[in-house]
Amino acid sequence: MRPPRGALGGNRFKLGIFRMNCGGGLAITRAPERWAAAWDDIAAVARMADTAGIELILPLARWRGYGGALDNAAWSYETLTHGAALAAITSRTAIFVTVHVPLVHPVFAAKAVATIDHVSHGRVGLNIVCGWNQDEFGMFGMNMVEHDARYDQGHEWFEVFTRLVRGERFDHDGRYYTIRDAYTVPVPLQQPRPVTLSAGGSPKGRQFAAAVADYLFGVVSDMDQAKALAASVSSSAAEAMRHAGVFTISHVVCRPTQAEADAVYRYFAEEMTDDEGIDAWTGAKQATSQSTPPEVLRMRRRLAGGHGTYPLIGTPQRIAEEMTALSRAGIAGTTLSFFDFKAELPYFIDAVLPLLKQAGLRAADTHAARP
Repeated sequence: MRPPRGALGGNRFKLGIFRMNCGGGLAITRAPERWAAAWDDIAAVARMADTAGIELILPLARWRGYGGALDNAAWSYETLTHGAALAAITSRTAIFVTVHVPLVHPVFAAKAVATIDHVSHGRVGLNIVCGWNQDEFGMFGMNMVEHDARYDQGHEWFEVFTRLVRGERFDHDGRYYTIRDAYTVPVPLQQPRPVTLSAGGSPKGRQFAAAVADYLFGVVSDMDQAKALAASVSSSAAEAMRHAGVFTISHVVCRPTQAEADAVYRYFAEEMTDDEGIDAWTGAKQATSQSTPPEVLRMRRRLAGGHGTYPLIGTPQRIAEEMTALSRAGIAGTTLSFFDFKAELPYFIDAVLPLLKQAGLRAADTHAARP
């Protein structure tokens, strides 16, 4: 079953799984039970999500850790090969890849994305990141360009990529790329291109996403900010005669009672916080990135729990109500990250998805949570 390009299916509020390709998931914690990102566990979670009708699986592209007690995010699987592997063992969920514009040439990306689209029978998705982490760029012997220029390069990258995946054969002489007789065969099954996300929090980043992507992928701090962000992206896209929505990011602790959920969250996001890791990550973000709202960078518990993403902590009913509020604010969907994806996703599927269906947010049938 192929999700329609740009829509990811017909559910009013869409769901994804984010960052399970990384050790620790989204949590910056020293808790020994944190997500280990072992391949067999990733495969099992992917099958659960696929069976349940969750719309997408999205990995983080990371080349080195952020430091701290456990070198946060150092253990991670590369996203293109990760995507090809997941495409072969799933049948419904969109399998996203994440690429850093300066590090992945658009000719290579077009061939790789087309390959995964054929493996998945038309389910690949693309998350475009224009880059922010100079320490990673140094591993490739590269220096980042100035902030706004990163998005200028992103526009040129996207122009080359989209021409290739449409089946064009061409020369290109641009500011960032000089290409001769470029083409890719086969082209993706999805035409004129696969569904696309772009992460960006700065004005320039939001404008880029509105111009090239189907969804801005970004952090929201509260409902008022979510509403303003959704309206801003929609307005910018309309100016470009397009439509674009907002997909946000959430970290989830769902338990039968609020007390149980709070206790689990308190354990890994307060008692076992990796303070060195938080300081290293926030320092890097403040130095070169504008993707996280400044107020979020001051929320230590939220940073430890999920890199400052939106917290969904509580009972199934409370989490369903929070998702309903996000939808009413204009958010198209959210990705989900768990302290332990394999142990926690089944309960979320069994307990929360039926409530979302009752609320009118998800019309599609769901199935058993177990693989």
